[in-house]
Amino acid sequence: MSKIGFIGLGIMGAPMAGNILDGGHELFAFTPRGVPQELMDKGAVACKNGQEVAEKADIIITMVPDTPHVASVLFDENGVATGLTQGKTVIDMSSISPIETKEFAKRINELGCEYVDAPVSGGEVGAKAGTLTIMVGGSEEAFEKVTPIFELMGKNITHVGGNGDGQTCKVANQIIVALNIEAVGEALLFASKAGADPAKVREALMGGFASSKILEVHGERMIKRTFDPGFRIELHQKDLNLALSSARAMKLSLPNTATAQELFNACAAAGGEGWDHSAMVHALELMASHKVA
Repeated sequence: MSKIGFIGLGIMGAPMAGNILDGGHELFAFTPRGVPQELMDKGAVACKNGQEVAEKADIIITMVPDTPHVASVLFDENGVATGLTQGKTVIDMSSISPIETKEFAKRINELGCEYVDAPVSGGEVGAKAGTLTIMVGGSEEAFEKVTPIFELMGKNITHVGGNGDGQTCKVANQIIVALNIEAVGEALLFASKAGADPAKVREALMGGFASSKILEVHGERMIKRTFDPGFRIELHQKDLNLALSSARAMKLSLPNTATAQELFNACAAAGGEGWDHSAMVHALELMASHKVA
């Protein structure tokens, strides 16, 4: 049994923390909105801030929306860094800037602690089922130490490289996901506008080379109009911004990533920041004056 800290208990974090509890570990948790009752019922101990979490736990996990949130959780007054002692491990499972991640790791290492960046893919479904894909950056020693914890939350766990490489991998993942959502949206919109049943078209495509998890899950959402997150458009906008700003710094062109971001921007302009990212199809439908359903 290990003493695990968990900060950030939203759509993804709460079920991830629940899986750690189900694995028999002690859990010390903090979120400004209060620890969910279902985690308390499983034995989670609520803490008043990140410092208390770090004082009580040996491994501290953060799962928050964006780079400034991670910086705040770690380094603000009463943050995680103020409660660390030598030999502890900080794992950030948020999706944030690879460049800032390297700086965060340096600051945590200077306190005599390990830092691991381990962003995830798989959405709420994967978080609940414990089947997330986990992309890990950090030392080999730290990776081996925390792998048993990752195995409670995910199935495809890959040590990509050093600090920041996990986050770089996640940005690449988000590019692929966004472009696949766009492709599925365009295909189903094309089929529907041409008079075919998009549900039947999706069923047929699922048996061929066009089959994908995006077609399976998000294609169904587009047809059934079930756009409750999931993974919010505003979070995918954040991830694509990381991709595009990093690409600009590297003098790299990502034209289709830019197009996907503009489609997300159109959804946000229509009040859809909180929609599931599969709702990108809304922007395509507006341009076509036609809905997939």
